[in-house]
Amino acid sequence: MNRCFFVTGTDTDVGKTVVSCALLQAAANQGYQTAAYKPVASGSKQLTVGLRNSDAQLLRKNSSVKLNYHDVNPIVFAQATSPHIASQLTGELIDWQIMHGGLNKLKQSADWIIVEGVGGWYTPLCAEHTLADWVIQQQLPVILTVGIKLGCINHALLTAQAIEQSGLSLAGWVANEIVLPGQYQQDYLLTLKQRLSAPCLGVIPHLPNWQSHSIGKFVNLDNLL
Repeated sequence: MNRCFFVTGTDTDVGKTVVSCALLQAAANQGYQTAAYKPVASGSKQLTVGLRNSDAQLLRKNSSVKLNYHDVNPIVFAQATSPHIASQLTGELIDWQIMHGGLNKLKQSADWIIVEGVGGWYTPLCAEHTLADWVIQQQLPVILTVGIKLGCINHALLTAQAIEQSGLSLAGWVANEIVLPGQYQQDYLLTLKQRLSAPCLGVIPHLPNWQSHSIGKFVNLDNLL
């Protein structure tokens, strides 16, 4: 049976990729065949092999199943902006069938799949739909990435409320220390643990060069199994 989770964030640049890679590492350490999926990515570089998004490349690197780049990221834009804007600029529509087909393909080779979003929960894909609409269609349980800083409590509670009101399961949340811990860091964490109904799966410390660390040890999958 496939275990498939969608990783969203309280905002952009809160560490969804860090959390996704930590979850992939932890699952691989427990013997799962893991794969990452980022159906849509914006903000990419043009290389000789084509457009490549750095987050998608990290997700591919941290998957235990051998994947081609486009297995991980089938829809990619160069522009570092919201996908619906990049789509308008390039004239390339974001096709839900491509997104759906890519996820189904991964389900054939992996039993633990992490689907990483782009931006926050309500990031638009076009004039009518957000990425949340696709996640609802797929009925994926959600893991929330909370970037720990001033303001994170409000952002986390609003995002959690939106996820739960959509009818989806908020399977858990991960605290990611995106800045050096300040005077009130433990108070933020305590408040989040008290007010979010879903379990805290872990706290990832502030690691500027996190790619060189084994970060799977900072998350606990027990509540996801």
